[in-house]
Amino acid sequence: MAFLHPWACVLVSCISVSLVGEFNLSDLYPPLWNESPGQFSDYRVENGKHIIDPWVYPERMGMYKILVNKTASYFEKFAPDNEQNILWGLPLQHGWQYTTGRLVDPSGRTDCGYETGDHLCISVDSWWADMNYFLSALPFLGAVDSGIMGISSDQVTLSPPPKDQTKFCLDVSSCQSSFPQTMSKWNTFYKHLQLTSSSFDDLLKYLWDAHTSSLKDVYKVFEDRLEYYSEPEADFGRDWCVALDYLATSRFPTTFIRVSEFQKALPPRVLVSGDKAPFISNFTALQNTVLLGLNLLHKVDSATGSSFLTFKALQEPHRLISTYPRKELS
Repeated sequence: MAFLHPWACVLVSCISVSLVGEFNLSDLYPPLWNESPGQFSDYRVENGKHIIDPWVYPERMGMYKILVNKTASYFEKFAPDNEQNILWGLPLQHGWQYTTGRLVDPSGRTDCGYETGDHLCISVDSWWADMNYFLSALPFLGAVDSGIMGISSDQVTLSPPPKDQTKFCLDVSSCQSSFPQTMSKWNTFYKHLQLTSSSFDDLLKYLWDAHTSSLKDVYKVFEDRLEYYSEPEADFGRDWCVALDYLATSRFPTTFIRVSEFQKALPPRVLVSGDKAPFISNFTALQNTVLLGLNLLHKVDSATGSSFLTFKALQEPHRLISTYPRKELS
Protein backbone atom coordinates (compact mmCIF):
# COMPACT_ATOMS: atom_id res chain seq x y z
CA MET A 1 0.00 0.00 0.00
CA ALA A 2 2.99 2.30 0.53
CA PHE A 3 3.56 2.10 -3.24
CA LEU A 4 0.11 3.27 -4.25
CA HIS A 5 -0.05 6.60 -2.56
CA PRO A 6 2.97 8.22 -4.31
CA TRP A 7 1.46 7.48 -7.74
CA ALA A 8 -1.91 8.80 -6.67
CA CYS A 9 -0.11 11.87 -5.39
CA VAL A 10 1.50 12.38 -8.79
CA LEU A 11 -1.91 12.42 -10.43
CA VAL A 12 -3.62 14.58 -7.87
CA SER A 13 -1.15 17.17 -6.69
CA CYS A 14 2.32 16.68 -8.15
CA ILE A 15 1.59 17.44 -11.82
CA SER A 16 2.34 21.10 -12.17
CA VAL A 17 3.56 22.33 -15.53
CA SER A 18 4.51 25.98 -15.40
CA LEU A 19 3.09 28.34 -17.97
CA VAL A 20 6.07 30.52 -18.71
CA GLY A 21 5.70 34.24 -19.25
CA GLU A 22 2.61 36.37 -19.58
CA PHE A 23 -0.44 35.01 -21.34
CA ASN A 24 -4.10 35.68 -21.90
CA LEU A 25 -6.79 33.14 -21.17
CA SER A 26 -7.78 33.37 -24.82
CA ASP A 27 -4.38 31.93 -25.77
CA LEU A 28 -5.34 28.67 -24.04
CA TYR A 29 -8.89 28.26 -25.29
CA PRO A 30 -9.77 24.89 -26.83
CA PRO A 31 -9.49 24.62 -30.64
CA LEU A 32 -12.19 26.55 -32.54
CA TRP A 33 -13.55 28.07 -29.33
CA ASN A 34 -14.17 31.46 -30.93
CA GLU A 35 -15.78 29.86 -33.98
CA SER A 36 -18.14 27.68 -31.92
CA PRO A 37 -21.70 28.78 -31.10
CA GLY A 38 -21.90 30.93 -28.00
CA GLN A 39 -25.66 31.28 -27.59
CA PHE A 40 -28.74 29.26 -28.37
CA SER A 41 -29.67 31.52 -31.26
CA ASP A 42 -26.50 30.36 -33.06
CA TYR A 43 -28.11 26.94 -33.57
CA ARG A 44 -30.86 26.19 -36.06
CA VAL A 45 -34.45 26.08 -34.84
CA GLU A 46 -37.14 23.63 -35.92
CA ASN A 47 -40.69 23.66 -34.54
CA GLY A 48 -39.66 25.92 -31.70
CA LYS A 49 -36.70 23.73 -30.68
CA HIS A 50 -32.99 24.52 -30.85
CA ILE A 51 -31.36 21.63 -32.72
CA ILE A 52 -27.76 20.85 -31.74
CA ASP A 53 -25.65 18.26 -33.55
CA PRO A 54 -23.14 16.96 -30.95
CA TRP A 55 -21.45 14.85 -33.66
CA VAL A 56 -19.96 17.99 -35.19
CA TYR A 57 -17.04 19.29 -33.13
CA PRO A 58 -17.92 23.03 -33.06
CA GLU A 59 -21.55 22.26 -32.18
CA ARG A 60 -20.58 20.06 -29.23
CA MET A 61 -17.99 22.62 -28.16
CA GLY A 62 -20.70 25.27 -28.40
CA MET A 63 -22.71 23.42 -25.75
CA TYR A 64 -19.76 23.82 -23.38
CA LYS A 65 -19.26 27.46 -24.39
CA ILE A 66 -22.87 28.32 -23.56
CA LEU A 67 -22.62 26.40 -20.29
CA VAL A 68 -19.41 28.18 -19.22
CA ASN A 69 -20.82 31.58 -20.20
CA LYS A 70 -24.18 31.07 -18.51
CA THR A 71 -22.57 30.02 -15.23
CA ALA A 72 -19.85 32.69 -15.19
CA SER A 73 -21.61 34.99 -12.74
CA TYR A 74 -21.72 32.30 -10.04
CA PHE A 75 -17.91 32.06 -9.99
CA GLU A 76 -17.20 35.79 -9.83
CA LYS A 77 -16.78 35.57 -6.05
CA PHE A 78 -13.81 33.23 -6.48
CA ALA A 79 -11.82 35.06 -9.19
CA PRO A 80 -12.27 37.49 -12.11
CA ASP A 81 -12.58 36.60 -15.80
CA ASN A 82 -14.40 33.29 -15.13
CA GLU A 83 -11.01 31.55 -14.62
CA GLN A 84 -12.22 29.71 -11.51
CA ASN A 85 -15.28 28.26 -13.24
CA ILE A 86 -14.87 24.55 -12.53
CA LEU A 87 -16.86 23.64 -15.63
CA TRP A 88 -13.84 24.66 -17.74
CA GLY A 89 -12.48 21.12 -17.37
CA LEU A 90 -15.18 19.79 -19.71
CA PRO A 91 -14.44 21.87 -22.85
CA LEU A 92 -10.69 21.76 -22.25
CA GLN A 93 -10.74 17.97 -22.10
CA HIS A 94 -12.89 17.84 -25.24
CA GLY A 95 -10.41 20.14 -26.98
CA TRP A 96 -7.53 17.85 -25.96
CA GLN A 97 -9.41 14.88 -27.44
CA TYR A 98 -9.85 16.77 -30.71
CA THR A 99 -6.26 17.99 -30.89
CA THR A 100 -4.81 14.54 -30.18
CA GLY A 101 -6.96 12.75 -32.78
CA ARG A 102 -9.13 10.84 -30.34
CA LEU A 103 -12.46 11.85 -31.89
CA VAL A 104 -11.80 10.30 -35.32
CA ASP A 105 -13.21 7.01 -36.56
CA PRO A 106 -10.77 4.47 -35.07
CA SER A 107 -12.09 1.70 -37.29
CA GLY A 108 -10.92 3.52 -40.41
CA ARG A 109 -14.17 2.70 -42.21
CA THR A 110 -15.08 6.36 -42.71
CA ASP A 111 -13.18 9.65 -43.05
CA CYS A 112 -14.94 11.06 -39.97
CA GLY A 113 -12.59 13.32 -38.04
CA TYR A 114 -9.57 12.96 -40.29
CA GLU A 115 -7.76 16.00 -41.70
CA THR A 116 -8.06 14.54 -45.20
CA GLY A 117 -11.79 13.94 -44.76
CA ASP A 118 -14.55 15.46 -42.64
CA HIS A 119 -12.21 16.97 -40.04
CA LEU A 120 -14.98 18.45 -37.87
CA CYS A 121 -16.89 15.17 -37.66
CA ILE A 122 -17.01 13.33 -34.32
CA SER A 123 -17.16 9.57 -34.84
CA VAL A 124 -19.75 7.50 -33.01
CA ASP A 125 -17.23 4.65 -33.15
CA SER A 126 -14.73 6.61 -31.08
CA TRP A 127 -14.66 5.41 -27.46
CA TRP A 128 -13.46 8.82 -26.34
CA ALA A 129 -16.22 10.61 -28.25
CA ASP A 130 -18.96 8.35 -26.86
CA MET A 131 -17.80 8.70 -23.27
CA ASN A 132 -17.45 12.44 -23.74
CA TYR A 133 -20.98 12.64 -25.14
CA PHE A 134 -22.33 11.98 -21.66
CA LEU A 135 -20.03 14.63 -20.22
CA SER A 136 -21.54 17.13 -22.64
CA ALA A 137 -25.19 16.10 -23.00
CA LEU A 138 -25.89 15.38 -19.31
CA PRO A 139 -24.31 18.51 -17.77
CA PHE A 140 -25.73 20.68 -20.56
CA LEU A 141 -29.27 19.31 -20.40
CA GLY A 142 -29.06 19.21 -16.62
CA ALA A 143 -28.31 22.92 -16.68
CA VAL A 144 -31.27 23.51 -19.00
CA ASP A 145 -33.52 21.57 -16.63
CA SER A 146 -32.26 23.55 -13.64
CA GLY A 147 -33.37 26.82 -15.25
CA ILE A 148 -29.86 28.23 -15.25
CA MET A 149 -29.74 28.45 -19.06
CA GLY A 150 -32.81 30.63 -19.47
CA ILE A 151 -34.83 28.32 -21.73
CA SER A 152 -37.38 25.63 -20.97
CA SER A 153 -36.58 21.93 -21.07
CA ASP A 154 -38.64 21.31 -24.20
CA GLN A 155 -36.82 23.96 -26.26
CA VAL A 156 -33.62 22.04 -27.02
CA THR A 157 -32.87 18.65 -28.52
CA LEU A 158 -29.71 16.89 -29.69
CA SER A 159 -29.34 15.21 -33.07
CA PRO A 160 -28.81 11.43 -32.94
CA PRO A 161 -25.61 9.78 -34.22
CA PRO A 162 -25.68 7.91 -37.55
CA LYS A 163 -25.92 4.55 -35.73
CA ASP A 164 -26.55 3.08 -32.26
CA GLN A 165 -29.12 5.80 -31.62
CA THR A 166 -30.77 3.90 -28.76
CA LYS A 167 -27.59 4.17 -26.70
CA PHE A 168 -27.88 7.95 -26.47
CA CYS A 169 -30.41 10.24 -24.83
CA LEU A 170 -31.26 13.35 -26.83
CA ASP A 171 -33.23 15.72 -24.59
CA VAL A 172 -33.97 16.47 -20.95
CA SER A 173 -36.85 14.01 -20.75
CA SER A 174 -35.03 11.03 -22.28
CA CYS A 175 -31.86 11.68 -20.26
CA GLN A 176 -33.86 11.84 -17.05
CA SER A 177 -35.56 8.59 -17.97
CA SER A 178 -32.32 6.80 -18.91
CA PHE A 179 -30.02 8.25 -16.26
CA PRO A 180 -32.20 9.48 -13.36
CA GLN A 181 -29.53 9.31 -10.65
CA THR A 182 -26.88 11.08 -12.69
CA MET A 183 -29.26 13.79 -13.88
CA SER A 184 -30.24 14.28 -10.23
CA LYS A 185 -26.56 14.73 -9.36
CA TRP A 186 -26.15 17.41 -12.03
CA ASN A 187 -29.30 19.10 -10.73
CA THR A 188 -27.81 19.04 -7.22
CA PHE A 189 -24.63 20.67 -8.51
CA TYR A 190 -26.53 23.49 -10.23
CA LYS A 191 -28.74 23.95 -7.18
CA HIS A 192 -25.69 24.48 -4.96
CA LEU A 193 -24.05 26.64 -7.62
CA GLN A 194 -26.90 29.12 -7.23
CA LEU A 195 -26.55 29.23 -3.44
CA THR A 196 -24.38 32.12 -2.23
CA SER A 197 -23.42 30.03 0.79
CA SER A 198 -21.75 27.29 -1.28
CA SER A 199 -17.98 27.14 -0.92
CA PHE A 200 -15.56 26.33 -3.73
CA ASP A 201 -14.86 22.94 -2.14
CA ASP A 202 -18.60 22.23 -1.88
CA LEU A 203 -19.02 22.87 -5.59
CA LEU A 204 -16.06 20.65 -6.47
CA LYS A 205 -17.61 17.81 -4.48
CA TYR A 206 -20.96 18.04 -6.26
CA LEU A 207 -19.33 18.50 -9.68
CA TRP A 208 -17.10 15.43 -9.29
CA ASP A 209 -20.04 13.38 -7.98
CA ALA A 210 -21.95 14.15 -11.17
CA HIS A 211 -18.89 13.79 -13.42
CA THR A 212 -17.91 10.32 -12.26
CA SER A 213 -21.53 9.16 -12.21
CA SER A 214 -21.90 10.23 -15.86
CA LEU A 215 -19.03 7.96 -16.90
CA LYS A 216 -19.92 5.06 -14.64
CA ASP A 217 -23.37 4.89 -16.24
CA VAL A 218 -22.01 4.18 -19.71
CA TYR A 219 -18.56 2.60 -19.33
CA LYS A 220 -19.79 -0.95 -19.97
CA VAL A 221 -22.07 0.20 -22.80
CA PHE A 222 -19.14 1.43 -24.89
CA GLU A 223 -16.35 -0.84 -23.67
CA ASP A 224 -16.43 -2.73 -26.98
CA ARG A 225 -15.29 0.46 -28.77
CA LEU A 226 -11.85 -0.03 -27.20
CA GLU A 227 -11.33 -2.99 -29.53
CA TYR A 228 -10.75 -0.52 -32.38
CA TYR A 229 -7.58 0.80 -30.74
CA SER A 230 -4.07 -0.46 -30.22
CA GLU A 231 -3.46 -2.22 -26.91
CA PRO A 232 -1.54 0.76 -25.46
CA GLU A 233 -4.37 3.20 -26.33
CA ALA A 234 -7.10 0.88 -25.02
CA ASP A 235 -5.12 0.41 -21.79
CA PHE A 236 -4.71 4.17 -21.49
CA GLY A 237 -8.48 4.64 -21.78
CA ARG A 238 -9.07 2.12 -18.98
CA ASP A 239 -6.29 3.64 -16.89
CA TRP A 240 -7.80 7.10 -17.33
CA CYS A 241 -11.16 5.96 -15.98
CA VAL A 242 -9.51 4.60 -12.83
CA ALA A 243 -7.45 7.77 -12.39
CA LEU A 244 -10.61 9.88 -12.49
CA ASP A 245 -11.79 8.18 -9.29
CA TYR A 246 -8.68 9.46 -7.53
CA LEU A 247 -8.93 12.92 -9.05
CA ALA A 248 -12.55 13.05 -7.92
CA THR A 249 -11.74 11.93 -4.39
CA SER A 250 -9.04 14.57 -4.16
CA ARG A 251 -11.42 17.17 -5.57
CA PHE A 252 -8.96 18.23 -8.22
CA PRO A 253 -9.89 21.83 -9.11
CA THR A 254 -11.04 21.77 -12.73
CA THR A 255 -10.40 25.46 -13.30
CA PHE A 256 -9.09 26.92 -16.54
CA ILE A 257 -5.40 27.22 -15.63
CA ARG A 258 -5.16 24.02 -13.58
CA VAL A 259 -6.69 21.87 -16.32
CA SER A 260 -4.62 23.59 -19.03
CA GLU A 261 -1.48 22.78 -17.04
CA PHE A 262 -2.59 19.25 -16.24
CA GLN A 263 -3.29 18.36 -19.86
CA LYS A 264 0.31 19.11 -20.83
CA ALA A 265 1.12 15.87 -19.01
CA LEU A 266 -1.30 13.76 -21.08
CA PRO A 267 -0.42 11.88 -24.31
CA PRO A 268 -0.29 14.34 -27.24
CA ARG A 269 -1.46 11.74 -29.76
CA VAL A 270 -3.24 8.40 -29.95
CA LEU A 271 -0.99 5.60 -28.71
CA VAL A 272 0.08 2.98 -31.23
CA SER A 273 1.46 -0.53 -31.01
CA GLY A 274 5.00 -0.42 -29.66
CA ASP A 275 4.44 2.64 -27.45
CA LYS A 276 5.68 1.77 -23.98
CA ALA A 277 6.14 4.39 -21.28
CA PRO A 278 8.55 5.67 -20.13
CA PHE A 279 10.36 5.01 -23.43
CA ILE A 280 8.19 6.87 -25.97
CA SER A 281 10.71 9.01 -27.83
CA ASN A 282 8.40 11.80 -29.01
CA PHE A 283 6.73 12.26 -25.61
CA THR A 284 8.12 14.57 -22.96
CA ALA A 285 9.62 13.12 -19.78
CA LEU A 286 6.53 14.26 -17.89
CA GLN A 287 4.15 12.65 -20.38
CA ASN A 288 6.08 9.39 -20.18
CA THR A 289 6.10 9.48 -16.39
CA VAL A 290 2.40 10.21 -16.08
CA LEU A 291 1.44 7.56 -18.64
CA LEU A 292 3.49 4.99 -16.71
CA GLY A 293 1.99 6.20 -13.44
CA LEU A 294 -1.57 5.86 -14.73
CA ASN A 295 -0.92 2.28 -15.74
CA LEU A 296 0.74 1.35 -12.45
CA LEU A 297 -2.07 2.99 -10.48
CA HIS A 298 -4.64 0.92 -12.37
CA LYS A 299 -2.69 -2.31 -11.81
CA VAL A 300 -2.33 -1.74 -8.08
CA ASP A 301 -5.93 -0.61 -7.78
CA SER A 302 -7.14 -3.78 -9.52
CA ALA A 303 -4.86 -6.06 -7.51
CA THR A 304 -5.79 -4.67 -4.10
CA GLY A 305 -9.49 -4.19 -3.54
CA SER A 306 -8.94 -1.77 -0.68
CA SER A 307 -6.60 0.60 -2.53
CA PHE A 308 -9.20 3.22 -3.34
CA LEU A 309 -10.60 3.17 0.19
CA THR A 310 -7.09 3.47 1.59
CA PHE A 311 -6.44 6.49 -0.60
CA LYS A 312 -9.65 8.08 0.66
CA ALA A 313 -8.54 7.47 4.24
CA LEU A 314 -5.15 9.07 3.52
CA GLN A 315 -6.92 12.15 2.18
CA GLU A 316 -9.37 12.45 5.08
CA PRO A 317 -7.20 14.70 7.25
CA HIS A 318 -7.32 17.23 4.43
CA ARG A 319 -11.11 17.02 4.14
CA LEU A 320 -10.88 15.68 0.56
CA ILE A 321 -13.31 12.79 0.89
CA SER A 322 -15.66 11.97 -1.97
CA THR A 323 -18.81 9.90 -1.76
CA TYR A 324 -18.23 8.35 -5.19
CA PRO A 325 -18.01 4.55 -4.93
CA ARG A 326 -14.99 2.67 -6.21
CA LYS A 327 -15.33 1.75 -9.89
CA GLU A 328 -14.57 -1.84 -10.85
CA LEU A 329 -13.02 -2.28 -14.29
CA SER A 330 -12.68 -5.62 -15.99
